[in-house]
Amino acid sequence: MEAAQLDNNKKSHSQQQMQLDAGGSGGDAAVPSQGKAAGLNRYALACALLASTNSTLLGYDIGVMSGAVLFIKENLKISSVQVEILVGVLNICSLFGSLASGKTSDYIGRRKTIVLAATTFLIGAVLMGFAPSYPFLLAGRVVAGIGVGYSLMIAPVYTAELSPAMNRGFLTSLPEVFIVIGILVGYIVNYALSGLPSNINWRIMLGLAAVPSLVIGFGVMAMPESPRWLVMQGKPDEAKRVLIRISNSPQEAELRLQEITDSASREFQFLHSGISSNTWRGQGVWKELLFKPSKPVRRMLVAAVGINFFMQASGNDAVIYYTPEVFRAAGIHNKRQLFGVNVIMGLSKAAFVMVSAFYLDRFGRRPLLLLGSTGMALSLFVLGLGSKILQHSDSKPLWAVTMCIVAVCGFVSFFSIGLGPITWVYSSEIFPSRLRAQGSGLAISVNRLVSGVVSMTFLTVSMKISFGGMFFVLGGIMVVGTVFFYVVMPETKGKSLEEIQFLFQDKEGGDLERKEVRRVDLELT
Repeated sequence: MEAAQLDNNKKSHSQQQMQLDAGGSGGDAAVPSQGKAAGLNRYALACALLASTNSTLLGYDIGVMSGAVLFIKENLKISSVQVEILVGVLNICSLFGSLASGKTSDYIGRRKTIVLAATTFLIGAVLMGFAPSYPFLLAGRVVAGIGVGYSLMIAPVYTAELSPAMNRGFLTSLPEVFIVIGILVGYIVNYALSGLPSNINWRIMLGLAAVPSLVIGFGVMAMPESPRWLVMQGKPDEAKRVLIRISNSPQEAELRLQEITDSASREFQFLHSGISSNTWRGQGVWKELLFKPSKPVRRMLVAAVGINFFMQASGNDAVIYYTPEVFRAAGIHNKRQLFGVNVIMGLSKAAFVMVSAFYLDRFGRRPLLLLGSTGMALSLFVLGLGSKILQHSDSKPLWAVTMCIVAVCGFVSFFSIGLGPITWVYSSEIFPSRLRAQGSGLAISVNRLVSGVVSMTFLTVSMKISFGGMFFVLGGIMVVGTVFFYVVMPETKGKSLEEIQFLFQDKEGGDLERKEVRRVDLELT
């Protein structure tokens, strides 16, 4: 009898939670009428949009550098190896930014870390725009890379911590949307400025990245701090004020605050004695992640690191950076035509990333991730076949060139459906609050390391085994990645950040945790 009552209470509270996450009020307030979904809180959406704008910096660099590097090579008389170093050093240095960002955001807060990321990239953009030589240009990309590393971690983490469960997939995928927008803007700038002298155009291309940095740096000052970070700092009153603004009703804000504070209380039981919410600044996290991880934490780390590894091992960044080189080898030598192909590719990415963002919370993470990775593998095999045909053909048939263009557009489109946005979503939502920033930073540092290695070796390896051979290798990697995603990645659609950690528990441990949450549920109902 007691067990039945317990289940009934839990069901009642679960239904209330679903209403609140969807924007309803619960409690004594009126429940939205059936069939009428409550809208997303506008303030939460505005905060997510502004934070995600930080990701434009990386997208713009990827897009604009794919064309600028042709003029840099011509103007500064640098070799292909120097080109690879110039392209890849930003990704390698963003590794250090990602590693540092977790600890930084735990110490000074999420909002100030976003400002720091934008400021660092601004300095790098100015250095690149006024670079008189190759070493000076390289130094600018080192600084910009650190800023990129910070922005890639903090934007999705901040957004995830502000978002209600039913909208978190859409909001947390916004960084990838802005990366794609940045890439497309970079392509358009390449196309527009390609007619200028080669000693001027690439400087303007790279220097223009300072503009969004300025906008972000000032705009972020109007954003609130993450309520989950505030609770971890022992500031529940401030967290409540934020939650009231980003929730659709005071009852929803109260329920979310209760869930966050109870989760934080349980988490502090895992920390060392003498550490409380008033003294916690992220200490002990590296030890828990790397040296003495529990089984659930180890599973979280494998999932987060794995999806970030395959995101870049797919060759996505390298394909975007070097698409002009690939199509130059295919027989397209006019720079404006090369940049025109890039614009077409950018439009494909932009269209499909929006499809993914709007349907992530409807279809879930796993189906779109598996669809995207399978499509990427097939596209890479087709691209490899087309490249091999062109390599062994003197006439460079138009149908084979068209096949390569369609395959490249298919590759970036499937990436934008799956791995592109979903990597940031998973990275920011699967860790508990005390591990989220530094765990996400560690996973994204692997992302940047692999991106740097692939970008800095893509041309060299392609010269050894041909572009076609390289695409076949990347296609094989994506087949392995698809199997990994099927086995390791859980579905997190519709679950609160506090509930997701149960997905990685052993059955026995998960049951114990659920009993504690059930007790809290009964108190709330």
